[in-house]
Amino acid sequence: MERPHTWLNSKFEESHPESHFRVPAIVKALEEMKLTSKFRGSEVVELQHFEPATIDDIASVHARAYVSGLEKVMDQALEKGLIFIEGSGPTYATSTTYQESIVAAGAGLALVDSVVAASKINKDSPTGFALIRPPGHHAVPKGPMGFCIFGNVAIAARHAQHVHGLKRVFIIDFDVHHGNGTNDAFYDDPDVFFLSFHQDGSYPGTGKFDEVGAGDGEGTTLNLPLPGGSGDTAIRTLFDEVIVPCAQRFKPDIILVSAGYDGHVLDPLANLQYTTGTYYMLASSIKQLAQNLCGGRCVFFLEGGYNLKSLSYSVADTFRALLGDKSLASEFDNPNILYEEPTIKIKQAIQRIKHIHSL
Repeated sequence: MERPHTWLNSKFEESHPESHFRVPAIVKALEEMKLTSKFRGSEVVELQHFEPATIDDIASVHARAYVSGLEKVMDQALEKGLIFIEGSGPTYATSTTYQESIVAAGAGLALVDSVVAASKINKDSPTGFALIRPPGHHAVPKGPMGFCIFGNVAIAARHAQHVHGLKRVFIIDFDVHHGNGTNDAFYDDPDVFFLSFHQDGSYPGTGKFDEVGAGDGEGTTLNLPLPGGSGDTAIRTLFDEVIVPCAQRFKPDIILVSAGYDGHVLDPLANLQYTTGTYYMLASSIKQLAQNLCGGRCVFFLEGGYNLKSLSYSVADTFRALLGDKSLASEFDNPNILYEEPTIKIKQAIQRIKHIHSL
């Protein structure tokens, strides 16, 4: 009787939005669009060999009891094929989840190491992009949440501080959902600025305007909930009027990015109107910001994005932006499916956040 049980689980895993098809779909698109090292030579360096994150690395953000507990339930997952470890996502684990999660976190650490090493040789360091899953930005210090196991970006931020002496870390989270895990990890820390813009009212319901940090960290958390229907125009305004002045004032030593592609108009899990071109603009602007403020030190981490086609095209256009190529978004984006952005609500939201943070 075990076989059909496992088969049902594999069917669940494949139908779950955070499926193992996501990264291969992106890699396939990058190869088809000639954006890999095979076609671009030394312009694109793929890190093949790196160490998984250690328990100490993960414990810089998460409770040790959670890390060891997750490792222990892997046998149970092996027996059952799949287990639920948190209900709100729902977040599931298979027998390989622990290993995949420490490898995903380790990839982020290796990219930070590479970017920092390169910045010592060149004035403008190359940008890193971690094509990893499971994603991380919902994982809270005490456990998993919302498809996320370990906070990849948060762990990398602590690594940048502890290993490289990069004291001031600026994190931009453009996933459609609020990065509550990253938010919580640094809520009272004045040396990590966490900035998230996300769809108002979406999962997990956190990330309100007044969540600005606490204690010494008051003012170094910025949450901007955007009204449904926000798109390219909203993001361009937000970047110039909120992100740039925040980053300039904070003076970061490195910028880390939670790059979620689920704000795309074609994504099934939300209703914003970002286009492939929006992601090109964001990547290009963030790269420029890093060059202006911190020697180009910048690493992107894949978070959400559940329509495989818009996810793949948007990551590919992100790569084009980081390589300095022109955008090919117009080949994929269909302006006819867009509707008018709620400009008055967007303007009010941006004015409100500028007032709260004295921008």
